[in-house]
This record gives sequence, C-alpha cells and structure tokens, in this order.
Amino acid sequence: MAGGTEQPGSSVASRLLALLAAFDDGHRTLTLSALARRADLPLATAHRLVAELVTWGALVRTPAGEYTVGRRLWDLGLLAPVQSGLREVASPFLHDIYAATRATVHLAVRDGLEVLYLDRLAGHASVPVVSRVGSRLPLHATAVGKVLLAEAPEEVRRSAFAQLSRITPYTVVQPGRLNEQLGRVRRDGYASTSEEMSLGACSVAVPVRPRDGEVVAALGIVVPSLKRDRPRLVAALQVAAQGIGRQLPG
Repeated sequence: MAGGTEQPGSSVASRLLALLAAFDDGHRTLTLSALARRADLPLATAHRLVAELVTWGALVRTPAGEYTVGRRLWDLGLLAPVQSGLREVASPFLHDIYAATRATVHLAVRDGLEVLYLDRLAGHASVPVVSRVGSRLPLHATAVGKVLLAEAPEEVRRSAFAQLSRITPYTVVQPGRLNEQLGRVRRDGYASTSEEMSLGACSVAVPVRPRDGEVVAALGIVVPSLKRDRPRLVAALQVAAQGIGRQLPG
C-alpha cells in the first residue's frame, strides 16, 4: 500500500516539510505514490498537500504526471545568506576563470559531511562532471571537498573517515592516505583529485577565506588531466579565491 500512517499530533507544516524532504539528488522526480511513501504519509493526505504545494509553486507537475521541485523554492533558496552573499561576490571571478580555461568551475561549501555546490559554470571540454548547482557529493572524493575537509573541525573529519565510500577504482578510501592528503592541502594551499569522483575527470581546488578568517568555501576546476597545467590552474584559482576573500566580510 502506497504511503504510511499519519502520526497523531503531526502538524500540517511537518507533513508539508516531509513531502519536500522526499526530494534529494537521487530523487529529483517522484510520482505521487513515491512521494507519499518517502514522506511516510497516507496517499490521500499526500495528494491533498501536494496539490497545495503545486498551487503555491513549491512543486511542479510534469506532463507525465510526476512531480519536481518548483522555481518558487529555488527563488527562496537564493535568499539564504550563504548563497546570496557568497555567490554574488564570487560570480565575476568564476566567469574570469571560465573565460581563461573553458573548463568547468565550481564554488562549493561544506554541508555536514557533504559538499554543497553553490555555483557552477560548465566547460566545453568533454569531461564527465557529476555536480550540479544545489547537488551534494562526498567530501573525500572531490578536490573542493578535500579542501573543506582539511579545514573542518576534528569531529567532522572523524565522522567523514568513518564512512569513506569507493566511487571509482581511484577513490582514496584509506584513512591514513587521506589524512596525509589533507595535511598536504593545509601545507600547500590546494587539493587535487584524479578520477576519484568520475572516470576521465581530474580536479583541483583552493580554499576561500575572508581576510584572516576561517575557510568559508572552496573554488575548484575540473579538467581531463592535471599533468601539465596544475601550477597554472592552482595559481589562477588562488588569485580568484583571494579576490573573493577580500570582498567578503571578515
């Protein structure tokens, strides 16, 4: 039977939030039955509340009868300080790097034990890139993630090390080896990966921090290879990161 059993005392707000929380990076489009099941709601309740969310613009019904997140939620999300301030400041610098490299450029922050991608300019090179604006990926398998993990509190690193998943044959999942990499990130000021998140894609990233402040984000780029261009890419990213940091409140 689709859907769950409505809990006594659960508020309308909690049920609406449960429906919205049913969507994630692996479930961007859901049927009504799947929504009810993932939100643990009776199908009739889900049907009524989903209709209200569609009317308001939080959800959109596709021609196939499934549901996706609506533009109204995206517009609200852009008002969050971490996005509205940081993305606005960083945007010109991302465009400069993209214009110089024609490669995919990322701006990301840490959200718990994941990387949250705030902005992305897609490159023309045929490099497999799995990130999207608003998507989340593991910290340990991406260059931006390694930068953020290297600067994270010790308890965050311990939690991340306890769940190192292998995504490709080249993903670093040995705690000792990863810890050595993070030490080099703190020493050298940048992180790099080679086919750890997707085959055929390498990445390099640097930290973004206000003047004399803690790291607030990571700026990264994805390319087919880092064999020859690593120093040039690191230098370009560091110049951009410093420019972003100077414009952020310290």
